[in-house]
Amino acid sequence: MGAVTMGTRTRAAPGTVQRRRPELAAFLRSRRARVTPADVGMPPGLRRRTPGLRREEVAQLSGVGVTWYTWLEQGRPINASAQVLDAVARTLRLDPPEREHLYHLAEVPYTPEPEALVRSVGPEIRGIIDALVPRPAVVYNSRYDILAANPVYRDLFITPARPSSGAPANALWMLFTSDEEDCPLLFRERELPVMVATLRAAYGLHAGEPVWEEFIRGLSAASALFARLWESGDVAEPGRRVKVFRHPAVGELRMTSMSLSINGMPECRIVVYTPEDEETARRAEMLREQ
Repeated sequence: MGAVTMGTRTRAAPGTVQRRRPELAAFLRSRRARVTPADVGMPPGLRRRTPGLRREEVAQLSGVGVTWYTWLEQGRPINASAQVLDAVARTLRLDPPEREHLYHLAEVPYTPEPEALVRSVGPEIRGIIDALVPRPAVVYNSRYDILAANPVYRDLFITPARPSSGAPANALWMLFTSDEEDCPLLFRERELPVMVATLRAAYGLHAGEPVWEEFIRGLSAASALFARLWESGDVAEPGRRVKVFRHPAVGELRMTSMSLSINGMPECRIVVYTPEDEETARRAEMLREQ
């Protein structure tokens, strides 16, 4: 089960950098020790005192100098580029969490490797959002695909299918292609630019990927407003906002949206809408009865 967290990463405290260098040295040594020559297609050789790779072998396989890699593994204060760290990570067969750990220890800004967006969630996460009723709750990936939603969210939002075959329902597609009088979100001129700016921040990790480019082209063709907002180039991060919705049966609802990241599900978040006032809380209870 993915754990739900709300934390944000902060700058390292004074003295942390000095502590990270020994940690980096120990981490690299431990990862090198578990990779055998056979794992990387090399002969075992003679007089090998440990089953793992030698430093010079890691350097050779990573395309870096032996002295430079030795200094890195010794925790010396040398600079490392993202490209070099990626090469070392491939040689040492680091998985994504280990790769991120390597970046942090080396004091290099971390960028996740491009990967296919998560397209489904497990029963544990579905259980969490169902337990939040009468609060609307949904699981989005960074493209605003709707991976799971509880009944109150589904009652509040219209989620038509996207035109491409097999594409999941998408909140942006719904908001930008619905007639304004049918759209559940009020004050669209204030809210939609923020959502597009959030999408663009995520797009930076996926620029050039065919699925993302197709999504942007398709929505730009379907909505002149989306195309104009996309061309603005604004970026933003998901965060707390007060939004106003309208529902044909219960009227207006003032909701605070809160984004919760999900460990083990990169680029995904649970968004929970909580009533901003007592009247909205009463109307939200009515939604559950619909």
